[in-house]
Amino acid sequence: MKEFLTVAQIASSIALIGLILVQARGTGFGRSSGFGGGTSFSRRGLEKLIFRATFIVALAFVGVSMLTIAF
Repeated sequence: MKEFLTVAQIASSIALIGLILVQARGTGFGRSSGFGGGTSFSRRGLEKLIFRATFIVALAFVGVSMLTIAF
């Protein structure tokens, strides 16, 4: 059980680092590539998916970390 939790913690930490690095700070995917025509600051499409996935993976990381401490 301890080995599984350690592997899950490492996997979730790597996924969290990757999701954070993919997000462009202060700009969206469309605005950073030059294809965005408007000045809208709402998240849409892939950017919204990555934003939500970051929170989900962060919660999974915290949960696995707490379980690792408990066992």
